[in-house]
Amino acid sequence: MSPPALTRRQAWFVALVATLTMAVSYADRQALAVLAPTVTRALAMSEQTYGWLLSAFSLAYMLGAPLAGRWIDRVGARRGLVASVLIWSAVAALHALVPGVAVLFVLRIALGLAESPSFPGAAQTVQRVLPIADRPRGFGVLFVGSSLGAMVVPPLTSWLTAHFGFRMALLGTALIGLSWLPLWLRATRPDAVRDLLDRPAEAPRQVTPLTTLLRHRAVLRGLCVILAASPMMSYALNWSSKYLVAAFALPQRDIGRFLWLPPLLYDLGSIGFGHFASRRLLRAGGELSPPRLLLGCALLLALTVMLLPLAPNPWLSVVLIGLAMAGGGGLFALVTADMLARVPQHAVSAVSGLSAAGQSVAYIIASPLIGWGIEHVTHTGVVRGLGLWLLPGCIAWLLWKPPAPVRAEPPACA
Repeated sequence: MSPPALTRRQAWFVALVATLTMAVSYADRQALAVLAPTVTRALAMSEQTYGWLLSAFSLAYMLGAPLAGRWIDRVGARRGLVASVLIWSAVAALHALVPGVAVLFVLRIALGLAESPSFPGAAQTVQRVLPIADRPRGFGVLFVGSSLGAMVVPPLTSWLTAHFGFRMALLGTALIGLSWLPLWLRATRPDAVRDLLDRPAEAPRQVTPLTTLLRHRAVLRGLCVILAASPMMSYALNWSSKYLVAAFALPQRDIGRFLWLPPLLYDLGSIGFGHFASRRLLRAGGELSPPRLLLGCALLLALTVMLLPLAPNPWLSVVLIGLAMAGGGGLFALVTADMLARVPQHAVSAVSGLSAAGQSVAYIIASPLIGWGIEHVTHTGVVRGLGLWLLPGCIAWLLWKPPAPVRAEPPACA
């Protein structure tokens, strides 16, 4: 017997609250990036050490995401996300007590493991509650969650640091997760929602090994873009505060005035490209051909990162960073929706975990290299290299013929 249908309003409410899960996770992980100038100075860290610290989180997230996706497939997103948010909020709060680099390194690993179910759980929710024509728009909105967290954190942590110190700023952001829990419990209380989110994604005979999923043509094709775009996004998210300090000598208290803008433009990019992909599906009667023109436009936006050294002031700098992030958000939204439409539906969370792991691999490799490059080549050489790195993976996606989509429609919205 099929689970009962959700109303369109109900389906989108659940999807939007799932999006806020990503906001909570990014608020916790991005607090350190915003406070990087202060924290690295307080703990006597070099740029390359800071890069290795970023890699520690990404390594843990990479190892945890595929397994977390499989776990979410079995226990369901409703319960899995509650447990995950509680655990990672506690780990994030412990950052406020860190005495040195070694303990911070361990806590970043713990945070990466604890947050690894966030994207698989949110992606499974969007895939299950929304009909197929709404999914590209839904994934565009989903990626807004990450930038929403990144947008809130700069002014919040800058204000808390100015008044109470960076440790209280880290504790303050960790408490955001507790405000999400009542909303999620409210959104998932109806029986129709529970039936959709709690049912196992697969019978035992249908379990597809992760190694088999990793060889799936749609996954490999999607990973080309993810590996190409992630280093640029890592720089935009984790090094922008350091760039503003290095280029314009901004004090920590002023950084929050600027760094809210790039995540906002990321929101516009991911929502906009997801919306146009959904409209394209409706015009084509649900025909799932690759959105090549849209992806090419997103790539051009992402390449604006290479213009960053030409910016004469902080505001133009953050506009260019934001335009690049808008392109990156578009790339992620388009590729994720296209990839998940072409893999077995019982493995959506597992494939989402592999996607998140691919992003983490790029972060692990790129972060120390970015730190080394800033110390030895300067920010100018780094951003130009990151722009050029975008091209091979995106071109491969554009030219690679995808596998046929998997037709498995969820219960239609009433």
